[in-house]
Amino acid sequence: MRQALFNILGPPPDDTHVLDLYAGSGALGLEALSRGTATVTFVERARAALAALRGNVEALAVAAQVTIVSVEVARFLTAPPAGPPWRWVFLDPPYAAGVLDDTLAALPRARLTADAVVIVEHAHRAPAPDRAGFLLRTELRRYGDTELSFYRPEPETP
Repeated sequence: MRQALFNILGPPPDDTHVLDLYAGSGALGLEALSRGTATVTFVERARAALAALRGNVEALAVAAQVTIVSVEVARFLTAPPAGPPWRWVFLDPPYAAGVLDDTLAALPRARLTADAVVIVEHAHRAPAPDRAGFLLRTELRRYGDTELSFYRPEPETP
C-alpha cells in the first residue's frame, strides 16, 4: 500500500515539507524523505513507537531533516510550531481511537500549502468523511480492509 500511495503522489515538488501525525515508526515520513522531500515533522506520543522512530531516523542518518514532537496530536495541532507550510500530511491514527474527524478539522489551514494533500489511512469499515472543515476528499482507494482517503484544501474565496 505504501508503494501505491507514493505512486499516486508522484515525485515531491521542490521544497516539500511533510507532517506525519500518529507517526508510529515513521515509515511514511521516512519514505517521503527517501523520495526527496525537504523535511518531515513527526508527531507521536507512544513510547515504544518513539523509540522505533528515533532508531529509524538514526539508522538512516536523516536527523538534520527531521523534527520529532512527543505530544498528543490534538495538542500539537492547537499550537503547531512556526516553520514552512506542509505540502503533504499523513494521518494514520489508531483505527479504534475515533479521532479522525477531529484531527482533520483541527488541521490549521495557515500551515498548509495551497496545493497540500492530506492522506488518511483508515479501516474500510470506519469510513472517513467526504469533507472536514476546509478539506475536501478528492480520492478514495481501497486496499483490502484498508482505505486511503486523499484530501485537498478547498480554494479560498476572496
